[in-house]
Amino acid sequence: MKIAILGGTGDIGEGLALRLAADTPHRVAVGSREAEKAENKAEEYTTELESRGLDATVAGGENAAVAADARIVVLAVPPYHVGDTVEAVAESLEDGDVLVSPATGMKRDDEGFHYHKPGAGSVTEIVADAAPEGVAVVGAFHNLAAARLANLDADLGVDTLVIGDDADAKRTVADVAEGIEGLRALDAGGIANAPEIEGLTPLLINVASNNDDLHNLGVRFQ
Repeated sequence: MKIAILGGTGDIGEGLALRLAADTPHRVAVGSREAEKAENKAEEYTTELESRGLDATVAGGENAAVAADARIVVLAVPPYHVGDTVEAVAESLEDGDVLVSPATGMKRDDEGFHYHKPGAGSVTEIVADAAPEGVAVVGAFHNLAAARLANLDADLGVDTLVIGDDADAKRTVADVAEGIEGLRALDAGGIANAPEIEGLTPLLINVASNNDDLHNLGVRFQ
């Protein structure tokens, strides 16, 4: 199965691309609004994988191009770009494809980071509202530390909460997530629960920022 990571040149995109390529059998492609930027990053990721003796590659290209034949499309873009990104690649999506949203709205002041709940209720809901008919939407990978994810020497040992209103799509994404070594996927219900999950991200950043030994913390439910 092919997985396209739009905005795959950013921090969370890098981590997901490297981990999925290293740990799973899926074909991984990263996208950007600029094809050359994605192609250059994909070459960097492939070089990193090859340096570890892994027989894995990452492809790159413009967002719509890499989404065209992907079964799962991850929107690793800032929250204020998710709607526009879905619209830009809509013609590349087919019935049965799955859009995955890891984004969360945040704002920052002198006290730290705070959840910025969008008018639609959540960033995941924005994606669901923009998604073409027949394309399911799943929220996942919200609360992962990007630097830890991108460091292939780091043990993860964390959970990702998965939400969605399509049970089959949610199961597909959970299976992909659990293909990443050290990552456990937990079903957190439907998209209506997205605000609670998205709101964990600024909390984790604040804890990481105020504790020297917790810069790349994650969540494990026991």
